[in-house]
Amino acid sequence: MTVRAMSEPTGKDEGVNRVDPRLLEILVCPRTKTSLVYDEARQELISRAARLAYPIRDGIPIMLEDEARPLDDEELRSVGRPRPRD
Repeated sequence: MTVRAMSEPTGKDEGVNRVDPRLLEILVCPRTKTSLVYDEARQELISRAARLAYPIRDGIPIMLEDEARPLDDEELRSVGRPRPRD
């Protein structure tokens, strides 16, 4: 099975790249190995445990700590909780 990093833009969100949900299910934070939360508006994957936001560029998650930005308490509170793993 081939996992695509992004899906095609939809009519209502023309030009917005979406990360494939199957990819989101298998990605974890490289530092803590914990689940990530997808922030669609900012195009980032959030690691609550590491307090980092990994950027998504052109639909491709950049899972490098050097590319991630630190999150403060307020930003962490505003981010949703990760989905539990099965």
